[in-house]
Amino acid sequence: MDKLAIVGGRRLAGEITVSGAKNAALPILCSSLLTADPVDLDNVPNLQDVRTTLKLLGQMGVRTEYADGRVHLDASKVDNLVAPYELVKTMRASILVLGPLVARFGEAKVSLPGGCAIGARPVDQHIKGLQAMGAEINIEHGFIEARAKRLKGARIITDMITVTGTENLLMAAVLADGETVIENAAREPEVGDLATLLVQMGAKIEGIGTDRLVIQGVERLSGAYHKVIPDRIEAGTFLCAVAAAGGDVVLRRVRPRILDAVIDKLREAGVSIEEGDDWMRVRMEARPRAVNVRTSEYPAFPTDMQAQFMALNAIADGTSQVVETIFENRFMHVQELNRLGANVTIDGNTALVNGVGKLSGAKVMATDLRASASLVIAGLVAEGETLIDRIYHLDRGYDRMEAKLTAVGAEVRRIKGSAA
Repeated sequence: MDKLAIVGGRRLAGEITVSGAKNAALPILCSSLLTADPVDLDNVPNLQDVRTTLKLLGQMGVRTEYADGRVHLDASKVDNLVAPYELVKTMRASILVLGPLVARFGEAKVSLPGGCAIGARPVDQHIKGLQAMGAEINIEHGFIEARAKRLKGARIITDMITVTGTENLLMAAVLADGETVIENAAREPEVGDLATLLVQMGAKIEGIGTDRLVIQGVERLSGAYHKVIPDRIEAGTFLCAVAAAGGDVVLRRVRPRILDAVIDKLREAGVSIEEGDDWMRVRMEARPRAVNVRTSEYPAFPTDMQAQFMALNAIADGTSQVVETIFENRFMHVQELNRLGANVTIDGNTALVNGVGKLSGAKVMATDLRASASLVIAGLVAEGETLIDRIYHLDRGYDRMEAKLTAVGAEVRRIKGSAA
């Protein structure tokens, strides 16, 4: 099992090119099931979750080609409408094949995602929406089995804001008969990126970027070319890394306007940030100031940046509160940060962070994707060596993070297998 070894105390300077967004790429890959025509994608990140999605699509009969960030998908010969547990258990986003399969083929059999380290994340809203559109759904032997001759337009009000739920129902609605309205829709940029591609494929969608999507179903969709948006969470992670370690770094291929909540908090912490249309320059020469953080749905502060900010607050001047409102079990990185010398206590969904003057390197373990990133940030500032185990979590969402950090002066190396 691979590990990362980080020697802290190095100032960061140079340029980092941000990869395409994982959370946009996964639903976009699944959207290829909606058409028999080829779909060509660019800026697709080289991640474990992307490879898992391509493997899942390949098992269904989709022809996939992937090289240098470009993906060619041909779903003209899909012959298997089952998403097996073996793949779904490793990546909850596999549920995103459910809507497209039912919409185009009239049936699907998708394994229930099962447990998740950071929270329950039930799929009941996906099921409720598809049933409103006329799908007959049975849950047996750990599978969601859905059938519908053709989905019918409906008005769907989700009980909670759900990103994958919105995406699944959006993909189902574009081929449904009549008008579908999705109320309380997720507004995340990644949802908008999926919708943008669907429109290029011939879908009729109004309200992109709002909490009310209106979809007029069409008979068929065509192929398209699409470039995946930059990963705002990867960009935010590198911003936090520079804020913690100090330095002067330019980020390329970013969209600052979808990072407003993160940028505002970093500036509050004393970080200098300049921005253009597709670049950002982040500079930090002093110890950061502690900032309070409360996660919420977009456009508020993202839950996927909570752990990284906790690492920053851990070495900040002052005391801060970090409140997690999205996932009920997303503080598992606290114990590991405390192993490095942080002073963090938890009370329910609130973490109280007392900033300390220094952290000390130690052996720690990654528990989930963003927790991994927080430990990398902490390792960059800790005295001595930090060894992070179970970094397969990191590889699910960050494309060659160690190489990008090394290029700007960090001392990070990957240790293969059990060599450590």
